[in-house]
Amino acid sequence: MSFRLDSVVPWGRNAEEYRLMFCPGDRELSGRIADFGGGPSSFNAEFNSHFSRAGSTVVSFDPLYSFSAEKIRQRIEEVRPIVMKQTRQNRDKYIWKNIPDPDALERQRLSAMEMFLSDFEKGRSEGRYIPHSLPERIPFEDNAFDLGLSSHFLLMYTSLGYDFHIRSVEEMLRVCREVRIFPIVDLSGEGDPMISDVIEYFKKKYTVHIMDTEYEFQKGGKKLLIIDHAPAERV
Repeated sequence: MSFRLDSVVPWGRNAEEYRLMFCPGDRELSGRIADFGGGPSSFNAEFNSHFSRAGSTVVSFDPLYSFSAEKIRQRIEEVRPIVMKQTRQNRDKYIWKNIPDPDALERQRLSAMEMFLSDFEKGRSEGRYIPHSLPERIPFEDNAFDLGLSSHFLLMYTSLGYDFHIRSVEEMLRVCREVRIFPIVDLSGEGDPMISDVIEYFKKKYTVHIMDTEYEFQKGGKKLLIIDHAPAERV
């Protein structure tokens, strides 16, 4: 089935949110980073403009990137009132600390997405934005990246099923030495049994860590899952 732009809700986060969610240190930021399901987040654009250094790179993967910047902008404008209406109706499900209210959230999201859109066509020509859908094979060799990130996609959409998540994370681990997934709750903010089953599966093969982060916007969603290639018996 072909990917349809009218079936997605593009809504992006900025580099500071990525820093708080994924807790990267100097070592990670100086390496090769893959951002899966990045959508219209500005992490790639900001990293490329301000944080990159010799030998470091960010490549973002998302089926959204098969469309032009103008088409993506149109879709953002279509979903914007719907997303904000739902946010205001469910504001009790969020923690309004770093982001004080829905109006501030809307400004922050639109600012991040505008940075993405301004960078997108250039970044796509440079190979920094690649159309791709997990769990399809990623067009890179084994261990091409030091760190793989997934924000608000894997484990959150439990309706995609156990097999989808196992295959997706395994493909990420094929090309990444380490994978970080945030958050580890479903869309309602709960710890679905499928999430626990996926984590237990990877504990048998890899080193798995769960840590609290400084980022909590969705209530209950502040934990980060880290999966490292070190064999499980080393833990």
